[in-house]
Amino acid sequence: MATTKKKSASLLTEIPDELLAEIFLRLSDPADLARASVACVSFRRLVTDGSFLVSFRSHHAPLILALLDRDGFHPALPPHPSAPAARALALVADFTFSFLPGHFRWLNLDVRDGRVLLSRGFEEYGLPGVFRELAVCDPLHRRYVLLPQLPDDLAAMVDRLLTSPFLVPLSKDEMAAEEEMAFKVICLAHGKTKVAAFVFSSSIGQWQAAACMFWSDLALDMVDSATMSRTNSCYLRRHYAYGCFYWDWLVIHKKQLLVLDTRRMEFSIANLPPGGWCTQGVAIVEAGEGRLGMFGLHGETASDLTYAVVRNRGESPSQWQMEKTISLDSGYRCYIKAVTERCLLFMRTKALPGSPRLIEYFTMDIKTLQLQRVCAKQCKTWLPGIMIYAHLFETGVYTNFPPSLLPPRTV
Repeated sequence: MATTKKKSASLLTEIPDELLAEIFLRLSDPADLARASVACVSFRRLVTDGSFLVSFRSHHAPLILALLDRDGFHPALPPHPSAPAARALALVADFTFSFLPGHFRWLNLDVRDGRVLLSRGFEEYGLPGVFRELAVCDPLHRRYVLLPQLPDDLAAMVDRLLTSPFLVPLSKDEMAAEEEMAFKVICLAHGKTKVAAFVFSSSIGQWQAAACMFWSDLALDMVDSATMSRTNSCYLRRHYAYGCFYWDWLVIHKKQLLVLDTRRMEFSIANLPPGGWCTQGVAIVEAGEGRLGMFGLHGETASDLTYAVVRNRGESPSQWQMEKTISLDSGYRCYIKAVTERCLLFMRTKALPGSPRLIEYFTMDIKTLQLQRVCAKQCKTWLPGIMIYAHLFETGVYTNFPPSLLPPRTV
């Protein structure tokens, strides 16, 4: 019997790496991949290879392990299926960012692909404004890159500079070519008369001007452009789909979105479907077949969630088709906080004044519409009976593979 087992194990390890990779790519759960990686040295070498993980990520969504906001790190809690991996992450990663230099507090600006974009510097009334210093870091491996300041000649392109830096998704080819060590940051700068985008690429190591346009060229009137030039970066809800970023500054009054196409580096304005969209936000998603989808909240307490899809494909959205309306619990006030490739992140609180100061976070699968509770926290910014500003600040979704699958790397 022992000889038979030894022979079977030998035959399994003699399978060519190309065939093993195809087998491992078809595992539905990253936890199964982690278990396979501890079977033998050759399996682990294959599973933790950067190019294999790029392919696996393109077939499977990374686990939602934690949320990051101004109050810190909030791991997924049971019964969420990612809770065990989140617990392991909390033990080995440093989300206090103590490995970064300096004594001032670093603020979370964005989270993507296991990396965190942080800012340290100027604050106006406690809200992020013009940045002095940015860092991209990997809290799991405690590594970071400090970004240079935006050069004066670029900053001079926009008057009354307010900035909103964020991480940019890399294409599969870019990730494979750089073995997952590359990253890009876009800084959206908006002033009195124009909006501009500056790009920092780790492969180049410097900021470059990418796009610039006058508000008037975007067919915005004086009132709209003045509002957008005064808008602080914490109010800029950002969405990404099919190579474009969308901001919902103009949802309430104009039923429009500001769009930045990162492939052509061009700004434009996109129209939303008619309807009374709430200030609690909308979410632009990839609906499949190259078409955009949009989730939006309705009702006095944002208790109705509507889903619409663009009829046209590959163009600026113009004709929307309402797909369905989902009724949420009317006893809670809901906010759309973030959107990933596969799900929406909701924040909810009790709708009645004087209710417990508990904030709960849920994800909704974009395809199945299944809700899952991620975690909860006590709100730290309160006046009697009223929650102040908590819904305005960024909440990043930390998605990654289990720590056991991630080899040491740099950012």
